[in-house]
Amino acid sequence: MSDLNTRTDEAATGTGDRSRPRAALPALCVTQITSWGIVYYAFPVLNPQITAATGWPTGATTAAFSFALALSALAGIAVGRVIDHRGPRAVMTGGSAAGAASLVVVATAPNLPAFFAGWALAGFAMAATFYQPAFVALTRWWAPHHVKALTIVTLAGGLASTVFAPITAALADDLSWRTTYLVLAAALAIVTIPAHAFALNAPWPAAPRVPGYADDHPGEVARSRPFLLLTAALALSAFTVFGVVVALVPLMLERGFTTSQAAWALGLGGAGQTLGRTLYATLARRTGTTARTVMFIALGAATTAALAVIPGPYGLLVAASVAAGVIRGNLTLLQATAITDRWGATHYGRLSGLLAAPATAAGALAPFAGAALAAPLGGYGHLFALLSLVSVVAAVTAGWTSPSRISR
Repeated sequence: MSDLNTRTDEAATGTGDRSRPRAALPALCVTQITSWGIVYYAFPVLNPQITAATGWPTGATTAAFSFALALSALAGIAVGRVIDHRGPRAVMTGGSAAGAASLVVVATAPNLPAFFAGWALAGFAMAATFYQPAFVALTRWWAPHHVKALTIVTLAGGLASTVFAPITAALADDLSWRTTYLVLAAALAIVTIPAHAFALNAPWPAAPRVPGYADDHPGEVARSRPFLLLTAALALSAFTVFGVVVALVPLMLERGFTTSQAAWALGLGGAGQTLGRTLYATLARRTGTTARTVMFIALGAATTAALAVIPGPYGLLVAASVAAGVIRGNLTLLQATAITDRWGATHYGRLSGLLAAPATAAGALAPFAGAALAAPLGGYGHLFALLSLVSVVAAVTAGWTSPSRISR
């Protein structure tokens, strides 16, 4: 039994199969931390300085960032299809170069149109370097033990804000926002371009051919009712998840807590997210695909409702934030495995890109929608109640996502 466990562990980490690039998993861990930390998490740290130095409206600069997220959702569809056929090396290396170039454009932008142009390029970089392309690579190279590999890389990615938010803030204390972005662009290029170019160099294996219509007719899957309902459920869930993350601090302030207390509650929620991802593999072995989907989305609704109705004390709100983080961590891996659990891995890149696009767009819309709805609804508590109802609708929708034939 110990020999079997050793072989299973080796398969999950890539050390027991010579067809897998041994450096790929650690490299992707490093590049996910760096890419998310610099291209995504540096912006909320630097945005106050950007608006103060340029006089550009906060709404306009935030819209540029959301524009990048929306474009990444669209570009992700094409990126997934390309990786299916050619592998991740060229796409992720090119995405890293585009990410560094985009930050140079952002840093040197003389006006808002140029600022938007920089973030438009960043949208392609996000699609080519963030979780989705990494998930395609790991699913193809590590299948059928991909869940453990996916868990490892998302655990690493969860550290992106922990690592780079303080680094960005420290740089901004001594440098202008423009110079800070130039330094970060250089760091992004130095770390991620060679990592993707040299670590993702193994032969790209042929897609597994398993019984079921997903093998030869991915278009049929994409048009099927289970796929469309799954896409809708995950998009609604993403709207709630991102809305909660962005609105948690205003909710805490509205209830009389300090900015520091609110920040700690949000940060500890991030720790809960990391904890949640460590639990997913065990839960996946003990639950069915559709039941697991409904369960996690419904628990997301429950934690959001708890934040809506609990006025305090502070420790109880922190506990609710941590619980919400645990669910968010599991939802990330739920989306990463949703295609293979139902339709196999043959066209994982194409189908996962289609699945992720509406969820990414919903995540981009959530901050604006939350801020716009809070006042008409009568405060952030009522906003959280509405977000909880959205997740309830998502959970009910998820109950109808079992395909008539499962490619396994």
